[in-house]
Formats: sequence, structure tokens, C-alpha cells
Amino acid sequence: MKNLSIGMFDSGVGGLTVLKEVKNLLPMENIVYLGDTARVPYGNRSPQTIIRYAMESSLFLLTKGIKILVIACNTSSAIALKILSKKLPIPVIGVIEPAAKTAVMTTKTNKIGIIGTKATIKSKAYERSIKELKPNMEVISKPCPLFVPIVEEGLEKDEVAFIMAEKYLREFRDSGIDTLIMGCTHYPILEDVIKKVVGEHVNIINTGKETAKDVEKCLKEKGILKTKGKGLCQFYVTDAPETFKEIGGRFLKSQISTVKYIKSLDFKDIIFRR
Repeated sequence: MKNLSIGMFDSGVGGLTVLKEVKNLLPMENIVYLGDTARVPYGNRSPQTIIRYAMESSLFLLTKGIKILVIACNTSSAIALKILSKKLPIPVIGVIEPAAKTAVMTTKTNKIGIIGTKATIKSKAYERSIKELKPNMEVISKPCPLFVPIVEEGLEKDEVAFIMAEKYLREFRDSGIDTLIMGCTHYPILEDVIKKVVGEHVNIINTGKETAKDVEKCLKEKGILKTKGKGLCQFYVTDAPETFKEIGGRFLKSQISTVKYIKSLDFKDIIFRR
């Protein structure tokens, strides 16, 4: 069981920032990553469709021999986490609850900012998680839709990144927040720019780092943490492997040598129940 892999999926490349943090914390673990690039983005889909996509991705990863599943996607974490946790025979961890928990523990002013895609902000998933932990928290949310294309175009160090960060985030400077959750897996690529705009006094919460800590904790508790050898990463996509390889290499700051293309994620005849 220890030698089985960590499974991880996202609708595209953004989840690689989560993979990077898991790999940094747990270098001995093998990771299998699936980017459902043929159906990106998930944010404009119905909840029923998101759940179906998430289940199909999960079932594919189960065929690769995994011991834990990481939903490296904010939209899927918000919509499908509870259902996947009930249906799958392995532990399932999303990216929202770990970040919300850390933000609540970190803030001293009881004011937390959240930035994300329009779909994530509209879902109020982070706000719900925060208020479940501490109801008196004040939460200020802001969608930053152009951050994703800026990152995917490799413009995170360009002036356009600072201009858009200033446009989106300047209202946080006088808001009283002391903690800001980057509620999109693309945003850690822009962390330096975000920090510069909101101010050094604001604690920036990276969902990938917090998720990685929860993965380590879960594996230790289950007694399935791999402690020997060097971990390997496998990458699968449902479309455009060369584009994934190019953008993903920038995300990971290391070359991705092989990305395997999957024609279909149709697992309608397979049902897993606990």
C-alpha cells in the first residue's frame, strides 16, 4: 500500500502548483496527475456535469493504483468532494478546507480576503468553510478572472500582471484583512506580484502548500506514507499534451519529459462504493 501512488486531477494545468508543493514536501512519493484539458474549464459547467467529470477522472486514477486522491481543482473541490469521499474506497482531499483552516488559524484581525475565478467566488465555498470553523469571521471576496490567462501566457513577470493585480486587489489594502487566500491553483505563480500590491503585512495562503500538509498528515495516520526511494511523476491529459508539457514545465520550473494522451474518460459502467 505504501508504494501505491498519490492520485491528483484538475481540469487543466493549474493543479500542477499543488503537485509541486506535494512533491516538495513528500519527495519519496509517486504521483499520477490527470489534466482533463479537453473539458477545461469546469467553472461554467452545471454541478451535475462537474460531479460526473470529477468521478470519471477519479475512476481513471484508481486504475493506476493510487492510495489517496487529491482534487487539485477549486471548482471540483467545492462541488464534488463530499460525493467522491463517499463513493471512493480511498481518502479524498480537496484544496478548499486546508486553506480555510490555515487562514482561520493565521488571522489576528478576523478579516480574511479570498481571490479566485468568478466560478469559485460565486460558489462561496471558501466562505462557507471559513464560517463553519469560526462564524464571526469577516470575509471579503474578489474574482480575478484575467490572472489565469496571464499565467498561462507566461506573463507573470510582465507589467500587465502588476497592472491587473493593482486593478483587482487595491481595495484589499484598506480593508483590514491580514490574511489572503489564493483560491485558484494558478495564482501561486503570481504570489510575488500579489504580495507587492496587498502589502507585506498580509499573510498569503497558498492552497497547494496547505493541501500538501493535509496529504502528509493523512498518509501518516493511515500508515501508508512512503519513506524510501525517489518518487516519480506520471502525467496524463485528455487533450493537447504538447501545450500541457510547455505550460506545465513553466509551472513546475522543470521539464516534463512525457505526457500521455487519453482519448476518453468514459467509465459509466464502473461504480465504486464503500
